Amino acid sequence: MAQRSGKIILYEGKHFTGRKLEVYGDCDNFQDRGFMNRVNSIRVESGAWVCFDHPDFRGQQFILEHGDYPDFLRWNGHNDHMASCRPIGMGMQHGENYRLEIFEGCNFTGQCLEFQDDCPCLPSQGWSKNCVNAIKVYGDGAWVLYEEPNYRGRMYLVERGDFRSFSDWEAHSARIQSLRRVVNFF
Repeated sequence: MAQRSGKIILYEGKHFTGRKLEVYGDCDNFQDRGFMNRVNSIRVESGAWVCFDHPDFRGQQFILEHGDYPDFLRWNGHNDHMASCRPIGMGMQHGENYRLEIFEGCNFTGQCLEFQDDCPCLPSQGWSKNCVNAIKVYGDGAWVLYEEPNYRGRMYLVERGDFRSFSDWEAHSARIQSLRRVVNFF
């Protein structure tokens, strides 16, 4: 079973200044902890995290791994709005069947391609479409899907399970052009 722990520190100011909020597990609403929804820098001390621009783990996702993010542009943000976060499951064991399958059609239909490693450009691997409509994730690891090649654009986190449609990973469209494993948990 995957552990869910770690530590992330959110700061109101750039370069780790101003009021801060330390989070050690799921936090569904920063305002409930007396912290406004303005985050201008982040320090991930342990774990890997998914942050959201709306409370209750909704809205645009930002995947943050161990390290320092001195301003919101460093996590692919377009503004300083962030309202909830949770650690990403951390139970991956080396040697485990850690892979992902993408499908052209909903409900696992059409062209299928399997990945065990990062892919900066799906078309370079023979994926003829610019969309992914279903995904199967195996193992206890996590993957980040990107709308643009080279790990750019909106990002979406998928963990172990079956995703029959892009709406299952809370995307607004099926556009996916690159993907990578989340491996930097510490």
